[in-house]
Amino acid sequence: MKNETATYTEVKEYYGQTLDSTNDLKTSACCTNDSIPEHHKKALANIDDEILNKFYGCGSPIPENLAGLTVLDLGCGTGRDAYLAAQLVGEKGFVIGVDMTDEQLEVANRHKENQRQRFGFSKSNIEFKKGFIERLDELDLAPNSIDLVISNCVINLSPDKERVFSEIYRVLKPGGELYFSDVFSGRRIPEALRTDPILYGECLSGALYTEDFRRLMQKICFTDTRTVSSRRIELNSPDLEQKAGMIDFYSQTVRAFKLEKLEDICEDYGQIAIYRGTIPEAPHSFFLDDHHIFETGKAYPVCGNTASMLADTRFGSHFSIIGDTSTHYGPFDCSDAPKENIGNSSASACC
Repeated sequence: MKNETATYTEVKEYYGQTLDSTNDLKTSACCTNDSIPEHHKKALANIDDEILNKFYGCGSPIPENLAGLTVLDLGCGTGRDAYLAAQLVGEKGFVIGVDMTDEQLEVANRHKENQRQRFGFSKSNIEFKKGFIERLDELDLAPNSIDLVISNCVINLSPDKERVFSEIYRVLKPGGELYFSDVFSGRRIPEALRTDPILYGECLSGALYTEDFRRLMQKICFTDTRTVSSRRIELNSPDLEQKAGMIDFYSQTVRAFKLEKLEDICEDYGQIAIYRGTIPEAPHSFFLDDHHIFETGKAYPVCGNTASMLADTRFGSHFSIIGDTSTHYGPFDCSDAPKENIGNSSASACC
């Protein structure tokens, strides 16, 4: 296994020098096919082409209801998602981007003033820091200081994923959220492939096996992770198919909340959730994950974990939760929930 320094060096070279734009990618791993909400499209239209052309994400890890939040973007690159989030949090919010690659940060920082003017803000609400996503404590990011952590196809590149998720948990406020897109696999990656620089740079050989991800998150106290979307990755290369074609890779968007009362399976307390339709960008329905879509005004039975995710986070004012956890009725029945792509049921504790 490569040491940590060698991994950092290879990743910096791949994203700072080898790749000039998204057209240089060899697979569909670092490309997003997620549908982009209309308000995101409008925000992206305000972002400079140079920033967009050097975007290597695999999803769209920008959730709803961001006004006024402090957001941390891990592996921000040239700042595409950070600048998108900066518009959504508004002048009362703030975005911090962290990356270790000089070439990427140079682009991000060079556009700060131009982007501020495009957004029509009186002052910039974004800051870029050079550093490692495993070492947020070295960047003066205090415990319980961040409302939302986002990341787009970067955590798989880390040589110490447990430390990354531990640092995320440390900096999040109680009730704060981790919302990220990344590459996962349906089996553990053979050690021989983990040292392949192309497979690693293409976000494949550093992918976490879905069950190991579940175990790791529970160890850190992200007890219940939810899959928002999942798609299978096409390798699109005979050479890469020859090396790794036996492995099923998936681009998934996942969310997890820093909530102490979550349980490791869905438990039934007879609770009901009703969405009020008050999030501006989601007037008709709210999408929590691939098993939970709440139509405005309609009552839905929910497990205790889901009730907490809706009531004890920034979404609390937008939901009515009927009932509490004083009476337990056994495990929550998830039998009618859809089972779509691999990882959707195994990577989360709830339905």
